[in-house]
Amino acid sequence: MPHSKTTALSWHFPLFFTLILPIAAAFILFWLDPFQPVHFPDDAMSRSIVTTAPALNEQMRRGSEALAEGLVEGPEDLVYDAAEGVIYTGCKDGWIKRVTVKEPVANSTVESFVRTGGRPLGVALDRNGELIVADADKGLIKVTREKKLELLTDESEGLKFRITDGVDIADDGTIYFTDASYKYNLSEFMFDILEGNPYGRLLSYNPSTAHTALLASRLYFPNGVVVSPDQQSLIFCETVLMRCRKYYIKGPKRGTTEKFVDDMPGFPDNIRYDGDGHYWIGLGSAPTYVWELGRRYPIVRKAMAMMVKYVGRLNMEKNGGVVAVDLEGNLIAHYYDSAFSFITGGIKIGNHLYCGSVHYPFIIRLDLSKSPAIPTTKHV
Repeated sequence: MPHSKTTALSWHFPLFFTLILPIAAAFILFWLDPFQPVHFPDDAMSRSIVTTAPALNEQMRRGSEALAEGLVEGPEDLVYDAAEGVIYTGCKDGWIKRVTVKEPVANSTVESFVRTGGRPLGVALDRNGELIVADADKGLIKVTREKKLELLTDESEGLKFRITDGVDIADDGTIYFTDASYKYNLSEFMFDILEGNPYGRLLSYNPSTAHTALLASRLYFPNGVVVSPDQQSLIFCETVLMRCRKYYIKGPKRGTTEKFVDDMPGFPDNIRYDGDGHYWIGLGSAPTYVWELGRRYPIVRKAMAMMVKYVGRLNMEKNGGVVAVDLEGNLIAHYYDSAFSFITGGIKIGNHLYCGSVHYPFIIRLDLSKSPAIPTTKHV
């Protein structure tokens, strides 16, 4: 019996509403959305990415243990107070925690030190042993010995900080810090990364004069910052471009920026100096195939942004860890694991490496004497 026109139409209507209409709606939504990524600079396109190091530890998780498990949530940055034997870290619930460093880790204790009311990221200790906090939501904060919070600064040249991020303090007391973005806040950080515009800034704060100075602008999500051991320069990480830069604060090159490490094997976050000739830099993730496509093609990043906006965060992190770099910017060792993601930094205390993250409810501790990075000539 031949199909009637009515029968054919009744068959096509369900197909239209269940398949064709959603695809058409998604297509229209995609093109009408105002989010417009841009091309990254040419130098970011031409560089290669180092995927190995002179020494590797590819199974960092196997040799590590959890410190303060369940008592710290997203311990993003770590600073060690050797006099007190404690690590300070900022958590996603707004608390600054004090974690004692003891053997074994089960003997360590955790104190809820002070709550900022925002999201504390970078932490540093000044000459008086008082804590300086880069709070993503609040700005640059000082925590007194009496646990009082003092806002030092939250804007520069009329622009509010939206993601106050990394912080370090020079021997003369000057505080150096980053504002990762003056357009997006922390909950929107993926849009800053995917848009590809340089909304970040490197700044300083003089406690004697209460003056905030803009040192460098048009940076690609500047994250961690550290003062060099000779006090002549700063090293800061640009997460989006997977590189670290050097900014001179003294000497004939004062006020200029140059290359430090351009070929990071991942997305750098916080950076710390260990007092023994090495910087330790957290890597949230190694670059993925999808990101490499996005790096080259803005339309791919727009599709990624639409996924974040309408579906949820992207799950494409892999091989989070830490790298050790010498004072000339040479990659020395790489510690990572396929099971780790969003590792945000590492500090070396004795023979142990302590790592923070925005993902885990504990601090990762690795005994470097028992789980070293093994010399390798492997190339991948």
